[in-house]
Amino acid sequence: MNKPWQVAKYLIFDILASAISWIVFFVYRKAIIEPQRFGIDIPIEFNSRFFIGLIFIPVFWVTIYYITGFYKNIFRRSRLIELWQTFSTALAGVIVIFFTLILDDFIHTYKNYYQLFFTLFGLHFGLTYIFRLIITTQTIHKIHQRKIGFNTLIIGSNERAEKIYNDMTSQIMPAGNKIIGFVGLEENNDSQLSKYIPNLGQFADLTEIIEKNQIEEVIIAIETVEHKRLSEILTVIENRQITIWGLPDLYDFLSGMVKTNTIYGSPLIKISNGLMPAWQENTKRLLDVTFSLLAGVIFLPVFVVLAIIIKVSSKGSILYKQERIGRFGKPFHIYKLRSMYAGAENGMPALSSENDERITRIGKFMRKTHLDEIPQFYNVIIGDMSLVGPRPERQFYIAQIVKRAPHYTHLHKLRPGITSWGQVRYGYASNVEEMLERLPYDMMYLKNISLYIDFKIMIYTIMVSFGGRGK
Repeated sequence: MNKPWQVAKYLIFDILASAISWIVFFVYRKAIIEPQRFGIDIPIEFNSRFFIGLIFIPVFWVTIYYITGFYKNIFRRSRLIELWQTFSTALAGVIVIFFTLILDDFIHTYKNYYQLFFTLFGLHFGLTYIFRLIITTQTIHKIHQRKIGFNTLIIGSNERAEKIYNDMTSQIMPAGNKIIGFVGLEENNDSQLSKYIPNLGQFADLTEIIEKNQIEEVIIAIETVEHKRLSEILTVIENRQITIWGLPDLYDFLSGMVKTNTIYGSPLIKISNGLMPAWQENTKRLLDVTFSLLAGVIFLPVFVVLAIIIKVSSKGSILYKQERIGRFGKPFHIYKLRSMYAGAENGMPALSSENDERITRIGKFMRKTHLDEIPQFYNVIIGDMSLVGPRPERQFYIAQIVKRAPHYTHLHKLRPGITSWGQVRYGYASNVEEMLERLPYDMMYLKNISLYIDFKIMIYTIMVSFGGRGK
């Protein structure tokens, strides 16, 4: 499956639909509405206002669709849900355009406003949904024909797992789950599913199995009442970019606290690893990039001055690069202004302390004010980091933390941040004990993540930086 190309198709036709609807609407205004006002035919001239609209209107619509999360989960689409999403988004967007661009148009009577509004809405909604309906229908047909499939792993091998497997593989029009194997658990190892699909290994090998087989969806074939076992499984897989399904018990249905879906007659719970509503998550990303670009421009003179001081005061490079573990457990390189003497670690990981002799004089100042982290705005722009999120650690220390706090891996659901709740409270950790003390604050952020919390953390970070109270 070529996900970028699938997203590009929706993107191209959304832009095309918004451009065509704007052109037709512009002609409609000139040919139908304005002659009613002036009593004469108005020549249709494509002026500067038209071309400005032709550029910015599609950008506006694509931004709206991105924020509302339309371009995510691009292969798992429902035409009925897509109809409602397109209708509601088009209605909200047209209202914004109407009050910002059209309200001052030349009109004959107030009824012309209704004509303008519903014409623009009808054009935009109609063209957008027709294009989307064609693309989505083609994709659904390919899934039903098994031309598109999602590598799926079943965890467990009990009777219910066997029933799910038989239900999913016997459907005439499948939903795309390509079951490639199962992972046995101690209490239901391979007595049921081994006669249908291969046992890919044990629970201890789950991470390697998921990566090796490029697993996209996981079905946990144990009931949700087995809370301890379910928690152990989710600790391993929930921080990955995969869709997770579980078997519901009666309480799950009665409580109404879970999102249910029916796949081939077998009711399953979708265990979502989404932590924020789509609009908040995408708005957070847009704000990350926007603020980072602005910060890059604002702090450029400071960066230049600090770079000169670093270069003059001690030997070594201006920037310091180090591998950290990011979202979904993927490694990336974090960038900082060098605050230590060159070769300070001598190849062995070592955390800094308050009176660390390896830190240069300018380095102490940068650490207290967090100015050494200016280059990390680049990490944010390219998507490795966020402005706010748990601080990324090296694998060497993560291995030590996980031995004492296995739930630490849940933080990998998030992009790591330049600042965090724990960072504001503790600053740089000088040992694993302080990392563990900082962990509850990062876990609270994970459970309470929102744009509101992000803004509060950024405000406190600015206060700490200007007060020189960092460490």
